[in-house]
This record gives sequence, structure tokens and C-alpha cells, in this order.
Amino acid sequence: MAKKVRITVFICLVLVLGISTALLAYLHFFASGDRDLSGEWTADLDMTEQAAVAAFVWLQDIEAVTISLEDMESYLGDLTVRIDLTMDRTSRFEGNFRCNIQADSYAACNQAAYEAFATAFRELLGERLRMAGYEDGTDQEAVEALVAETFGMSTVSYLMSCGPALLPPLEDLQAQYDGSGTFEAAEGILIRQFDGDGISVTRQERYIKKDFELILLGEIETAPPGPDQYPMVYTLSESDN
Repeated sequence: MAKKVRITVFICLVLVLGISTALLAYLHFFASGDRDLSGEWTADLDMTEQAAVAAFVWLQDIEAVTISLEDMESYLGDLTVRIDLTMDRTSRFEGNFRCNIQADSYAACNQAAYEAFATAFRELLGERLRMAGYEDGTDQEAVEALVAETFGMSTVSYLMSCGPALLPPLEDLQAQYDGSGTFEAAEGILIRQFDGDGISVTRQERYIKKDFELILLGEIETAPPGPDQYPMVYTLSESDN
């Protein structure tokens, strides 16, 4: 009888050990997978709405032909600035990170914004000229020639020098996003310690990792995120896929 009891206990121990091992293996390889943030990530910072508002307000100030904010956004299209985020693990859920705004991407986005704005400006100016009874050509080429004759520069150059700042200064974006330091991922929270100039700044953000996407949901605050706060979606670069 005692022998049967020992065998039964032994079998139970083996089963418990097997289940525990399987559970630990699952937690290690699968459940904790969303905490492995290592790799090179890229995100596109949307500048369209901000540029549209700046252009819209400026046109209203100079009393140009009425245009809606939605129409201005459609003129500008999708304007984005690239952000690079590199995460290097030094232990299971900790490591070092580097994050920076791509200056070339910012310059290209700024140029694209003004070129799109120039198209809208020429069209609106042509419409205003027609309303005023202007008898010469009012198409894009004719208005471009008129702007060059009047201001001694192209429409794009005129808007860049005399128009609104469509994008925030590169330095402001760099101050907000650039930096390096250490990170820790735990329970859906990404904690980044920014180091530089003798000052350490800690940023805590909620995150979701889904396949090859890392979604930062904004910094943790006492109040819930407002409607104007959008998640930042980083995509793992092809070399890391």
C-alpha cells in the first residue's frame, strides 16, 4: 500500500513539475515577448494638421478667398517627419536607447509643405483675381508669373520668407524627441531615462507591442489622455524583421 502511495505521489510531482516547466517556458518565450523591444524602430510624426492650421490662419489674416481647414488639409496631403528609435537590450527587459528626428526628413517635409501650400495659394489667388474682374490669365502658370513679377521670387520662396511657419522649428522637435539613455519595459509601461547635459529626465509611457509594431500611447498622467493626443506607431525596420 505504501509503495502505491509513493508511486502516486511521485507521478503527481512529475505532472506538477511538467506543468510548471511548460508554464515557465510559455511565459519566457511567449508571454514576455511583448517586453522585448530591442531593434531599430521608425515612426512618422504627422505634421499635416499643424501645417494646415498655420496656413489656414495666415490666409484668413490676409483676407484671401475663403477656404475651410479641411480643404487646406486636402491640399497639403500627408506631411510626416521620420523619427528613429534604437533599443539595445543589456538584460532581459532593460537596455539602452537612442531616439532622434531625421533632419533630412524634416527638410523634405518642410519643402513639400510649402510646395503644396504654394499650389493652394496660386489657386486661391487666381480665384480672387477672377472675382475682382482680372482679365489676364489666372491659371497656375499665369499666377506664378504674376507672383514672380510682383515679389521678385517664386511662390514657394515668397511663402517661405513672408508666409507662416508651417512646421515647428527643427530644434523644438529635437528637444521633444531626441535623446539617449536607458530603458525598462514592464507591465505595458516603457520607462526611459534620458541622460544629457548633467540632467536626467524620466519618461513613462504606456505601450503595446503587436507583431512588428510598437505603439506608444502617451506619457502616464494622473488625468486620462486628451482627445488631441495620438499614439505614436513605430515599425520595426526591415533589417530587424
